[in-house]
Amino acid sequence: MNEDEFQVGECDCHNNLYPLSRREFLQSIGGGIIILFTVGDTPTAEGRRRGRSDRPDFNAYLRIGEDGRVTCFSGKVELGQGIMTSLTQTLADELDVPLESVDMVMGDTALCPYDAGTWGSRTTPYFGPVLRSAAAEARAVLIELAAKHLEVQKDRLDAKDGVIFDRTRKERKVTYAQLAKGKKIEKRLDQKAQVKTVSELNVIGKPRNRIDALEKVTGKAKYTGDIRIAGMVYAKVLRPPAHGARLKSLDTSAVDKIEGEQVVRDGDLVAVLHKNPDEAEKALPKIKAEYDIPEARFDDKSVFDYIVDNAADGRVVEKAGDIESGHKLAQDVVEQTYLNSYVSHATIETHTALAKFEGGKVTVWASTQTPFGLQRQLTRELNIPIENVRVIAPFVGGGFGGKISNGQAIQAVKLAKKAKKPVQLVWSRADEFFYDTFRPAAVVKIKSGLTDSGKIVSWDYNIYGMGGRGAQMFYNVPHHRTTVCRELRNGEGMHQFATGPWRAPDNNTNSFARESHIDVMVAKAGMDPLEFRLNNLTDERMRGVLKAAAEKFGWTPAKGPSGRGFGIACGSDVNVPVALIAEVKVNRQTGNVQVIRVVCAQDIGLVINPEGARLQVEGSITMGMGYALAEEVHFKGGRILDLSFGTYELPRFSWVPQIETVLIKADDSPPKGGGEPAIICMGGVIANAIYDATGVRFLQLPMTRERVKAAMAKRSSHAALPV
Repeated sequence: MNEDEFQVGECDCHNNLYPLSRREFLQSIGGGIIILFTVGDTPTAEGRRRGRSDRPDFNAYLRIGEDGRVTCFSGKVELGQGIMTSLTQTLADELDVPLESVDMVMGDTALCPYDAGTWGSRTTPYFGPVLRSAAAEARAVLIELAAKHLEVQKDRLDAKDGVIFDRTRKERKVTYAQLAKGKKIEKRLDQKAQVKTVSELNVIGKPRNRIDALEKVTGKAKYTGDIRIAGMVYAKVLRPPAHGARLKSLDTSAVDKIEGEQVVRDGDLVAVLHKNPDEAEKALPKIKAEYDIPEARFDDKSVFDYIVDNAADGRVVEKAGDIESGHKLAQDVVEQTYLNSYVSHATIETHTALAKFEGGKVTVWASTQTPFGLQRQLTRELNIPIENVRVIAPFVGGGFGGKISNGQAIQAVKLAKKAKKPVQLVWSRADEFFYDTFRPAAVVKIKSGLTDSGKIVSWDYNIYGMGGRGAQMFYNVPHHRTTVCRELRNGEGMHQFATGPWRAPDNNTNSFARESHIDVMVAKAGMDPLEFRLNNLTDERMRGVLKAAAEKFGWTPAKGPSGRGFGIACGSDVNVPVALIAEVKVNRQTGNVQVIRVVCAQDIGLVINPEGARLQVEGSITMGMGYALAEEVHFKGGRILDLSFGTYELPRFSWVPQIETVLIKADDSPPKGGGEPAIICMGGVIANAIYDATGVRFLQLPMTRERVKAAMAKRSSHAALPV
């Protein structure tokens, strides 16, 4: 299909989510065999309730073309997480075609049906199984066609590599291409088709290198910043000095005199445009601007007191038994407060967008996790019909939840509309830090009760400043309560700048607090950390990953602090239990923490691509060292003080430990997302390992060299412990 020939139809103004009628959609995709299917809610549910039965009731489809190639169209986006490969494996296996004959078309609102976005490790557990069913349905349709074509019974036919053959006379065969030739067959997947059993799978479960790897390592892969179109100019935005600042005066005369430079203003948005991005950047400091800056309510040091002191009444999100009764049963009651700073997404690719207006329509290429969300934002921003807005998400260089907000695309569109020419905007690293939707700072207060036999009997868990993902109680505690306090009494925003989801939102902080507190109770009980956890766990999946990690690590029981520098942490994210065991070495003089080894065991059900799953674990562990040991946003009010990697430190190659991954064999369980679980325990496992090495308990993340060095100096009585 020629992309330029794709025409979208009228939009349902009430629904405002999907522009095409079913008939229009099917007319646009040409011949072949088309299987339509739904993953989760379609954007047309409201339309159907309003009686609009002409709206599409699917949000993905696959097509076997007349050339035999298989194409899957999905609004999902490849962010570097590898779903392009795993989805290709899923489709190829169920349809019995070579991997090389599958094409994935993703993240284009004009070519792909609606999708809510690529986030939350949802692609594999939610999209993958339905894609398998659609492929199985397509295979069944092809078998039916082949039976008629070959004049044999269906039960005598089998398929391999895009060819259907008679098992009793293999020379009698027909290709998928031949069956699709000259046909246009539409099948709606209304119920789950019969998929292959685990023993019948040939591609799923086999390690595969990423199908986009060659493009990316050779530089052929196109990201938004690589796209060039006729007449485009580059934009550099004038960044305000602080969040909440309002422009009160502007003098652009020094730039207006420079040939080729164009200053564009839309409210408080000011930018310099030029055919050369370097020239635009050089001109930007010549603009004189004055701002009204709001008073700072707190900074990176006082933020935790501010969040707790101003918190409104909390909301109980989980409860069992009676907390006070549980405390009375305890021999020891342990109280502690845990802190976690703001963290940036710091993706390799900064937010980028290219906007082009033509004939009353706009096309936007953007680094985004939510192309359809951006389409709706632009529809509202421009007040134009949704069919006049097309968003294309090429390869995206990392998201981690930070590319759900689409500020750069809104800026690019505003500038292109004012300038009346295509505009490409690539945020600088300083822009990226300033406009980022940071992982929120948070406070967790825990009060727990412990019996003399090492049983947890009470657990009062209070969260301030963020949500409760990952705080769910999986240990056996008869009396427990989890309370979330996210709002302020005075009604103002809790944070002075934008915050948002960050790889396993909330769970990194919650798992750090929970697993640190578990180890505090371990020390009170005088028990081995592994023994204590198993003593308080009956959940078989969690016990399974914990035992598997311990076996792989070669854990030997010891009471802490043992001086070995060993730590344990376990947790659960997106219904995936995970356990990490780490070994660290601490330099008392410099405060440097070297993570020597990390073993991770997780249960993600049927593993589609073991190689991809291992890569996700390794990426999570490496990224997790950042928030555990170094990453912290410094600020004063709305002023962001970290605007480069000179002050905001990311993990380096020299930090990377030996990483060993255990994927629990659970082929009979549905596949689950593996992009986030391994990261959630990194703060807790490193904090517990540092305690085991030094006897010092850290209650705040990140555990920077400065904080570790200061703590070591105060703990001279533990100098005899090896480090």
